[in-house]
Amino acid sequence: MKYPGIVCLLIGCLFACNNGYHKYVSRYTLPETVSTPDYSNMEYWAAHPYKKDPSDSIPKPLRKNYQPDSTVDVFFIHPTTYTDDARPFGWNAPIYNADLAAKTDYSTILYQASIFNEAGRIFAPRYRQASLSSYFPVTAADTVAALAAFELAYADVKAAFSYYLQHYNKGRAIIIATHSQGTTHGKRLVKEFFDGTALQQKLVAAYLVGIPVEENWFTHITTCSTAAQTGCVLSWRTFKEGYKPDYVLNEKEKAIVTNPLTWSNSDTVASRKKNKGGVVTNFNQLVKKVAAARNAGDVIWTHKPRFFGNIFFTTKNYHIGDYNLYYLSVRENVKERVAAYKKK
Repeated sequence: MKYPGIVCLLIGCLFACNNGYHKYVSRYTLPETVSTPDYSNMEYWAAHPYKKDPSDSIPKPLRKNYQPDSTVDVFFIHPTTYTDDARPFGWNAPIYNADLAAKTDYSTILYQASIFNEAGRIFAPRYRQASLSSYFPVTAADTVAALAAFELAYADVKAAFSYYLQHYNKGRAIIIATHSQGTTHGKRLVKEFFDGTALQQKLVAAYLVGIPVEENWFTHITTCSTAAQTGCVLSWRTFKEGYKPDYVLNEKEKAIVTNPLTWSNSDTVASRKKNKGGVVTNFNQLVKKVAAARNAGDVIWTHKPRFFGNIFFTTKNYHIGDYNLYYLSVRENVKERVAAYKKK
């Protein structure tokens, strides 16, 4: 459960930590009398095809050729945005907090979920996420509380996915996409709903990013090894070339590692030249050659990302940019897998 090097990076607001989200808070009308999410209500979805939301946004350079596919669905589970060390609401975020809703929507939903908006309809539930400190329990009592917090958060995610299947799926193929805490829940969700079940045939791919996914986690679902493979799982964590934090070195199980530029799970190296564009400090700007990708065993390595202002980017842990450093590569790969799935 402990991932010390991630502390400030699990915030979910990515490179462009949008301090301007506060201006959107007044738009949210979640009733404070409700403690459990009601997924029949659009307010409890951060992204949903039946409403306009930040996941619909498209970086300006990509708008001209935008051709969305409505025959496939994307179920996106967002990372931690409840990051206050003081845990003002306890171990789990409340479902009604407008400030957290705005922060989530104008950070991870805008900068991560939008990657998938050409490949399919995006569903991203709000859920009573575990606090960031749940990853770093200090006492035995903290550990018990943290585990309970993750269980409550997963119960919401599971309820949202069950509601989606019953009311919205209607036989469509499914992409699962997650990051950080989203992956903590997403790997459980894929195992419970897809691994060895009839629904596995509907799985285009599962992008389970930012948290280790053990190679033996699934019984029937394989690891993706090529760019067009379907029905498989992808995962990666990004660090500076030559760096592996202690928690990675101490992991007992070997983790799945997918190169987000070559889409191979073997020991591959892709230079910056292969990176067609990341989205980092400005959503409407694609930064070409921003990062390389080298499979270093359990993690992806890259030299320091190149973008304007990177002089202030001094961390060796690039968890915050797992998706955004490879924004266009992921976007194009999702479409490639959807096309391959349809051919099958």
